[in-house]
Amino acid sequence: MRYFNINEFDSSDLKGSGVNMDSTFLSMLDEARHIANIPFIINSGYRTEKHNIKIKGVPDSSHLRGLACDIKCIDSRSRFVIENALKQVGFNRIGIAKTFIHCDIDAEKTKDVTWLY
Repeated sequence: MRYFNINEFDSSDLKGSGVNMDSTFLSMLDEARHIANIPFIINSGYRTEKHNIKIKGVPDSSHLRGLACDIKCIDSRSRFVIENALKQVGFNRIGIAKTFIHCDIDAEKTKDVTWLY
């Protein structure tokens, strides 16, 4: 990866767990970061079940399988740039919150969706 260290994707309760991230996901995210040309700060990558329960994540969270991440985003310009870059590389599941953007490639879930938190 050009822009990320695998440890950025660690579950906060398990050092080294970022290695559980899906390689296709990471390649797509790295390319999106290149297109956006702004930093992507990872708030949440891989999650253990224990951590997912602690933060009240949904039981079938794509984070549990290394297929998702949340990118810190607190202003409208960055939100536009990040979302656009994610779509350009093929992400078709994007969640928008006030302080982050979720993206995943979970084939078991509905495609071509954007939702709000």
